[in-house]
Amino acid sequence: MTGRFDWRGQGGHTEASTKAIVFVVEDDISMRRSLTNLFRSVGLEVVAFGSAREMLQSTMPDVTSCLVLDVRLPGLSGLDYQTELARLNIHIPIIFITGHGDIPMTVRAMKGGAVDFLSKPFRDQELLDAVVAATERDRKRREAQRTVANLKSLFETLSPREQAVMKLVATGLMNKQVAAELGLAEITVKIYRGHVMKKMRARSLADLIRMSETLGISANHTEQTQV
Repeated sequence: MTGRFDWRGQGGHTEASTKAIVFVVEDDISMRRSLTNLFRSVGLEVVAFGSAREMLQSTMPDVTSCLVLDVRLPGLSGLDYQTELARLNIHIPIIFITGHGDIPMTVRAMKGGAVDFLSKPFRDQELLDAVVAATERDRKRREAQRTVANLKSLFETLSPREQAVMKLVATGLMNKQVAAELGLAEITVKIYRGHVMKKMRARSLADLIRMSETLGISANHTEQTQV
């Protein structure tokens, strides 16, 4: 399926200024209204749709969010929509709701990364608890993405030689070993290493190693060194 699904900031929505949004896809009008009222009653922002296709054709604000998704929908089913979102690289946490669930459905949904699979009728608190868990998962994912993006920006400020020094230092090599690897004088490696620490805003070697692991540029090495 194709659509013009566009996941981005809209109308001034930003991660810092907008509270979490609960998206609802439910074809039953009364149920959709009930869910909307429930979430708004506890101060949540809600955007509701009657079908998966309707949501796919919408421009969505790129903020912390989750999706409450009915399994049985006209056109694209909830489970197929989960697959489509994954194909589009949209990682919104999903809570499935259904009045006709079975074990195979539940297994498929959970293997696809769903936060929960609730059978109707369910308790309001049960759904609210799932929404809290889902939005917290999305918040942590977004924080991790921002951390990686910030580290990548810092790493890109390093010269090619500084990047090479960082990669080797992060494996646990001592300065003289790094010097031998790169064909440099040890004092030159020390200077490059100082630049790396400053530019990456690393407070210690352990800090630099964690950054390298987050960026995926370090290798396993058991040797230790001193900053």
